[in-house]
Amino acid sequence: MTDTTTPRGARARPPRPGPLGRLAAVSYRRRGRVLVAWALALAAASGLTAAFGGDFTVDYATSGSDSKQAQDLLTERFPEQAGEPVDVVVHADDVTDPAVRDEVTTLLDDLETLPHVTAAADPYDTPGAIAADGQTLLARLNLDVANPEDMPVADTETILSAADAAERPGLEIALGGETIRLAEAGEFGSEIVGLVAAAIILLVTFGSVVAAGLPISVALAGLAVSASLTGLVAAAFDVPDWAPILASLLGIALGIDYVLLMVTRFREWRAAGLDPERSTVATLDTAGRSVLVAGATVMVSMLGLFAMGLSYMQGAAVVTMVAVLMVIAVATTLFPALLGFLGRHIDRLRLPLGRRGTVRLAAGGHVEPGVGWRRWSRSIGRYSKVAVVGSVALLLLLATPFLGTRFGFPDAGNDPEGNSSRQTYDMVSDGFGPGANGPLLVVADLAPAEDDAAGQEALDQLATSLGATAGVASVAPPQLNPAGDAALISVVPESGPQDGDTEDLARELRADVIPPVTDATGAEVHVGGVTAAVIDSNADMADRLPLLIGGVVAVSMLLLLLAFRSVAIPLTAAAMNLLSVAASYGVVALVLEGGWAGGLIGIDAAAPMPAFVPVTMFAILFGLSMDYEVFLISRMRESWVRTGDNSRAIVDGLAGTGRVITAAAAIMVAVFAALVPSPDVVLKAMGVGMAAAILIDATIVRMLLVPATMHVLGRANWWAPRALDRRLPQLHVEGRPEVYLDPAEPEPELAGVDRR
Repeated sequence: MTDTTTPRGARARPPRPGPLGRLAAVSYRRRGRVLVAWALALAAASGLTAAFGGDFTVDYATSGSDSKQAQDLLTERFPEQAGEPVDVVVHADDVTDPAVRDEVTTLLDDLETLPHVTAAADPYDTPGAIAADGQTLLARLNLDVANPEDMPVADTETILSAADAAERPGLEIALGGETIRLAEAGEFGSEIVGLVAAAIILLVTFGSVVAAGLPISVALAGLAVSASLTGLVAAAFDVPDWAPILASLLGIALGIDYVLLMVTRFREWRAAGLDPERSTVATLDTAGRSVLVAGATVMVSMLGLFAMGLSYMQGAAVVTMVAVLMVIAVATTLFPALLGFLGRHIDRLRLPLGRRGTVRLAAGGHVEPGVGWRRWSRSIGRYSKVAVVGSVALLLLLATPFLGTRFGFPDAGNDPEGNSSRQTYDMVSDGFGPGANGPLLVVADLAPAEDDAAGQEALDQLATSLGATAGVASVAPPQLNPAGDAALISVVPESGPQDGDTEDLARELRADVIPPVTDATGAEVHVGGVTAAVIDSNADMADRLPLLIGGVVAVSMLLLLLAFRSVAIPLTAAAMNLLSVAASYGVVALVLEGGWAGGLIGIDAAAPMPAFVPVTMFAILFGLSMDYEVFLISRMRESWVRTGDNSRAIVDGLAGTGRVITAAAAIMVAVFAALVPSPDVVLKAMGVGMAAAILIDATIVRMLLVPATMHVLGRANWWAPRALDRRLPQLHVEGRPEVYLDPAEPEPELAGVDRR
């Protein structure tokens, strides 16, 4: 039969590259302009931030919660006490001794004159400020800042220096509070540590300074622009101080990983005989598509944080999304431009690290699997059911410690023993009991009462009921505001701030103790303070977490369905990613227990897990897990479309991405592990958890569980109902590698591109 689609003698129309391929061609040929454009973008971002940027701020209170209402009432009726407090603890043989009293009074007078200090309460006139044994006293400084992050570190250090100068043998003085903890924590250059580790891994992987330098250069460019834009984000959203650190590390890791994938593919095309320009176009038209899909999954995961309804989580999500967007932008424009300068010299400046070959491509662009990957894949195929059961069992075992997790927020009791904040915590616990480190603040609005007598009656009943409640160590006398329409009562629990009994006490006060008083008198009473705020935050996140998980998983599955036109792949990917994240939660829970595991990273005492840690980790890790899934499955689908052989597709996928995923995972592990030396317990835990998750995902999941499951499912991996398949758009995430290597095909047409 004669083909009539093309007239005899007419030249077949050259296939055109996809949009990414055409963008790569433009960037390659206009490389100088691309570099100038990115330099101008960096200058513009820096200038806009300098002119309009905001400061980091965070409010961990849960909107509409009882603790939030207590804080609002405290701010409105007791403005002099609404600022961030600093605790001053003094220990001596007898703090009531006249000489000691003179020294303490002099110190407090001096502290009151320092910047941002509005008042210093006299402990000798404050009921309950001196311990029963007379050896410890507690005074409180009030600052004019609402959040600890707003206090200049230099001014906090001045306060610490004044306290140090007042110490003498026999007179111990320590300062505590969140401002003190922040100043003592200092700054840790985790980004630098991560970059150095990544550079070493890249050098070992490629054995060439030029090839290793490209991912680092692109990642740094993206980091520079995204970091410059952080101030603008902070002007529009509440951005916590830890968000830029996390976004920077994620941006570095993703930037290096994405360009690592594309450098590997570029070297494959060069080894197959393509010139640098055509290799660049082919790289972006194949591996670049995987990068876009992978980046989209990370963005979807971060968008899930908006479902939590917390302003600081939304700010953290936006900062991270900006970093990811910049990574994608530099990977698809700046990287091909740099190849225009360095593509011919990709293997120059080789190091004596042994032979570093690339994966071989056969005619048509498919991977020629090496002996090692062939043996590995055949072994998995032979024992696929055992591999699936064993992998799942191991992941569930790693997740087990998470079942006993205590949710809360690490406090000064988890700080290093040499810190002033830790010394304050211990001295207060020894002198006043553990509950004094986390008092519950009961704030009463007396205005709704019908008259002053009714308000006073409500206050008296409230104080009596609070003092008679089991688990309450002491109740301070009610403190009226100047207008007399509000009262503040400090309730000291018998248990510490992180103790489950304290949480039970707060719930009992709200449910059983306070309602009879308010119902009878009409007064409004709320339980607040740091401990109560943490309880409310944890409860609120627990209620919203299913929205985050369900939304992110559903959208990610839809994205994979569109990308790979398969029902099984999205389902298995979601299940495996959830197992991987659960295993990382178990690792975090284990190190937070202290003991031998916590001691390895400097966590000596058991600490609770802040509720935002698993939430943030889920959003980040689910996206990163999907990254590796896209890298692996796109190469498998590439082979499946060409051969229709499921076993060969698995072998080709492992051969084409195994080394890349291993190197990328090693970089990710190194980057996130750079958080471990941080003095902050939360950052330590997140660093360990994310490093462990990447390690687990790249080894147990991607290199074992995924191929084993695909061997078990066989051709069902690629099945989709015909009706659905016809309606799905063709994304071609694997690209068309055969076009670039098949000599029977004409060279792809680079429409609209000046070849000069």
